[in-house]
This record gives sequence, C-alpha cells and structure tokens, in this order.
Amino acid sequence: MDIGDYQKEIKELKKANRILQKQLERSESDRIKLEDINKKKEHLLRKVIDELKEYQNNLEERSHELEMMFLNLQIMQNKMSSLGSLVADVAHEINNPVGFIAGNLTPAQEYIQNLLHLIDLYHQTYPKASQEIQKTIKEIDLEYMREDLPKLISSMKEGTDRIANISNSLRIFSRADTEQKVLFNLHEGINSTLLILKHRLKANNIRPAIELVQGYGELSLVKCFPGQLNQVFMNLLANAIDALEESNSGLSFDEIKANPNQITIHTTLIEDTNHALIRIKDNGVGISADIQQKMFDHLFTTKPVGKGTGLGLSIAYKIIVQKHGETLKVNSVVGEGSEFIIMIPIS
Repeated sequence: MDIGDYQKEIKELKKANRILQKQLERSESDRIKLEDINKKKEHLLRKVIDELKEYQNNLEERSHELEMMFLNLQIMQNKMSSLGSLVADVAHEINNPVGFIAGNLTPAQEYIQNLLHLIDLYHQTYPKASQEIQKTIKEIDLEYMREDLPKLISSMKEGTDRIANISNSLRIFSRADTEQKVLFNLHEGINSTLLILKHRLKANNIRPAIELVQGYGELSLVKCFPGQLNQVFMNLLANAIDALEESNSGLSFDEIKANPNQITIHTTLIEDTNHALIRIKDNGVGISADIQQKMFDHLFTTKPVGKGTGLGLSIAYKIIVQKHGETLKVNSVVGEGSEFIIMIPIS
C-alpha cells in the first residue's frame, strides 16, 4: 500500500469520525430534549394527579353534604308526616268544642229573643215601672243591650263558623295518603289551601288585598293522593303570592291599587281525554325562558338565601309527573305573569 492509499484511508476515517461526532451531538441533543419532554410530562402528570386528588376530595365532601341533606330531608319528611297527623288530630279535637258552642248559640239566641219579648210584655202591662226598676234599666242601658245582644250572638256564631271552616280546611289539607289512590274532590283541596293562605291574601299597609278569581267547572271525584295534591296547590299558590309581592317592589299603595294583584284559578273537564285541567295564574313578575328550563330542578331557586329552599316547585313536579304520571307545565311572560297548568286523570 503506497502513501496515497494511506492518505485516502485517513481521509475517509476522518470523514466517518466527523459523521459519528455529528450523530453523537444530535443524539445528545435528542437526549436533552427527551429529558425535557419527560420532565414536562412528569410535571403535567403530577399536576393531573394533584387535581384528581383535589377533585376526589371535593367529591367526598359533596357526597357527605348530600348524605347529610338526604338525612335532613328524611327527618323533615318524618316531621311533616307527624305534623300532618297532629294537625288533623288537633282539627278534629277543635271541631268538638266548636260544634258544642255553635250548637248552643242557636237556642241561646232564641232564649234571648224570648226574654226580650217578655220584657216588652212587662213594659206594656206595667208601663209605670217602680223607681228601682227604672234605675236598673238606666244602669244596664237596656235599650243598648236590646240592640247589641243579638249582634253579639251573631258575631259569636260567625266566629265559630270561621273556626269550624279553618278546622275543616286543616283536616282536608293535612289528610294522610295511603299506598293506593283514593277519590278526592279537587275543589275542596283548592279551597282548603286558599283558606290556610287567606292571611297572605288580605290587604296590609303596603298593598291592597290580592284579588282571587275562581272559575270552577263541573268535576267529578278524582282518583289521586289527596295529601300530595294539596301540597302541590299550596306550593303553586304560595309561589304565585311571592311573585306578586316581588312585582310590587318599588310601587306605592295607589299604584298597586290601579293595577291590582290577582290570582286566577280555573278548573275544567277535558271530556275527550277524561282529564281534569287546573290553571293557576298570577299577574306577577313572570319567569324568563332560561329559568323556565330549570325551575323544576331540585334545589333550584332564584330567591335570596333564607327566603327559599328550591324544593317547592321540584316537589310539585315530582308529585304530578312521577307520582301521578301526569303533566305540570308553565306558561310565562316576563312582566305579565305566570300560569301553571296541571292535568290529572278523573279515574
């Protein structure tokens, strides 16, 4: 091998060496990049793990909160069940003495009329009464007593009738449901609910009385769970009153009087489908479209903290749709009011 061959081989070796060097440099660069990528992936993985742990902790906390809420709801349900039974018992017990008083007021009124008639006869027979009798007549103010005593008895009778109506309404409203549906008069349920809510419909120093328009159609008895339906009526009517009170915000007594608060209740029979249709409408603030989509959701409420639980409408929806297998819908325009529509099968 001559010198030229050696030089050529050396040249090729140097070339191969440079190639290897560049490959080594690229490999080192790739290694560094790979390490950086691995570090970033490791950091990202740790971050994801930390976030998952935090999410798991939040889920556990939320699960615990839901468990406590469910327990509280069960306790509340038991309390309400016991309260309903207690109210029915109290209403029944009230009926006894009220019935006794009411039953005695009618003969008492007759006795009083007879006594007054007897006094008139004495006056006609003995027009000149003794000084002692005249003095007594003056002291007891006989003329005023004659005029006021019948009014007094009439007022007492009106009071006992009112107590009897309230007691009867409480008994109807709080009646316990059985496992099977029973026949029920829807109008009785609505009226008993209205009587319980009467104090909220009355006028006060802020607004006039809420006008109540009732248009009842001819309905036969409906097979349902009466206690639960009464709860639906209570929730919807109380919600309507809340909406009216909200619409009154910033208005004077006279301004509200010019455009009175009003709740309209209509019932009718849909003969084609054999369903009872109940409409409960108010002219309150109305409900926006986005709220209408979630207003029946559990715990959803637009009211401030402490003013609402978000259970009323969701409970009403479950009772009508899930328990009775029927429909509860809402039609509403913001600024004009809302109408809730219930459909219940007659049988």
